[in-house]
Amino acid sequence: MEKKQAKPAKLKIRKGDLVKVIAGDSKGSQGKVLEVIKEKNRAVVEGTNMVSKHTKPNAANPNGGIVKQEAAIHISNLMLVDPKSGKPTRVGRAENKDGKLVRIAKKSGQEIK
Repeated sequence: MEKKQAKPAKLKIRKGDLVKVIAGDSKGSQGKVLEVIKEKNRAVVEGTNMVSKHTKPNAANPNGGIVKQEAAIHISNLMLVDPKSGKPTRVGRAENKDGKLVRIAKKSGQEIK
């Protein structure tokens, strides 16, 4: 008997969102979401959770060496930044005037683009 894989949960954070890190080594820093890994509930945020990666010499980097790059961070450690006040906010969902379901910032009630 084959086990069914659970469907990943709907995430409130998307690629391109401005988020603030609320826990971990990068706490307090904010940046744009570059990538969302839905299966692992993680996101890669610009300029946060930097790790050193050792690279072999290749065509792009002929000497190789140590490269600093962003690592994925758990979604629970991120909070969306309110477009109006610039403070971290929770995310809600509501219908806009066209009847379409959109994400809204709980603090200001403003739609998140």
